[in-house]
Amino acid sequence: MSDRDAYVEKMKARIDQWNADLAQLEARSREAEADMRAKYDEQIKELREDRERAEERLKELQQASEDSWKRLRDGMESAWDEMAKAFREAWERFR
Repeated sequence: MSDRDAYVEKMKARIDQWNADLAQLEARSREAEADMRAKYDEQIKELREDRERAEERLKELQQASEDSWKRLRDGMESAWDEMAKAFREAWERFR
């Protein structure tokens, strides 16, 4: 397995985990009071958009040439860090 393939598999696993986290946040949102539910739903919407952007970047990385995928990987790492931070912040708000 090439470095790129291994990296793609790692990122797919992260996206799968984020999907599971989003499902948990959505379940908590449904249990919240109406005024808080609106705030939670907005946060979840933003997280979904972030996840979709991450999925698009992953597709770009998969289609990139061997020379350019490492450069794209560096940009993805930054995006992944931002997404992870957004999830941590959302969990803190949902407590």
